[in-house]
Amino acid sequence: MMSQKVTPLKVGLLIVVLAYFLFNAHSLFNLSWVGEWNRLTNNSTARFDIYMEDVTAAVGVVFRFAAGIIAVVAVLYYFTKGLPSTAKLYNILKIIIVFEAIYWFGLIATAAVEVHSLITSPFHSSIINLLTSMMTGTIPAVVESVAFPIVLLILAFKLNPNKPSATLKWTLITGTFLIFVFWLTNTSIWISIWRFRAGIGVTNYPVNTVSFILTVFGLLALAISSVGFTVVSLRSKPQPKLNLKAAGVFITAFGMYFLWNYLTWIFFGGNYLWSNWYAWFLGHNLDLWMLSLPLLGLPMLFSNRDSQENLSS
Repeated sequence: MMSQKVTPLKVGLLIVVLAYFLFNAHSLFNLSWVGEWNRLTNNSTARFDIYMEDVTAAVGVVFRFAAGIIAVVAVLYYFTKGLPSTAKLYNILKIIIVFEAIYWFGLIATAAVEVHSLITSPFHSSIINLLTSMMTGTIPAVVESVAFPIVLLILAFKLNPNKPSATLKWTLITGTFLIFVFWLTNTSIWISIWRFRAGIGVTNYPVNTVSFILTVFGLLALAISSVGFTVVSLRSKPQPKLNLKAAGVFITAFGMYFLWNYLTWIFFGGNYLWSNWYAWFLGHNLDLWMLSLPLLGLPMLFSNRDSQENLSS
């Protein structure tokens, strides 16, 4: 049983899971986003596809909402009574991860629409148009709705208190893959803006240019660095170890990306700065709860605990 002392790390963990829960509760109980694109564009020809995408996504949100409830209850239990038994803790984590995987699988209808469009569209007569369409739609949709949830399921399967090395390995792989997913999906949005608006929305205002650079190059650098961090952690001898301070750097940096985009919209957004990027970031594929991640990462970064703490301890 752990001490019940309230620490910045515990408070940060509580805030992050509360943000996760509240974000998903808002998504579930405010379903005005279902069919929203049809209402905005009055596009009757796309009505079935749009509703199919939104309805399947809403099913995934139900599971994510349930995961949020479980996470909040687990952390509140941790605050009041300490960690549950190791077996219970791992089972709780497995359920949350499986539900999160189902949420991402809920985006598979979007991937199906993108693949169908790629095959049937008459606008892919040139290699450039085909590759651009793949980068801006098909590949990001397939990666986030098929590849990433499969990685999550593997993580859930590999979670085992008796196999700490496998647990660490797949935790780090999943975290790295998550960064890559957001780099891929958000970069695809910027490519779309550049392509269809001839750079307008990217270069016309400095804040948009900075957001473009942070997305296309910043997230990519973070993902590549995370790969290196994963390799170094898994090669630690005599067995894999997690550098808590380094992990805190990655968690904080990733959360700051979401915080940057949200704050720039609050302080600088408006008709004169509005672009498809902000419309998408704030209304679709948002995961705005991640802006709370620095509250978890910073306590790890400034922790006095051994930065090379063994995973099995």
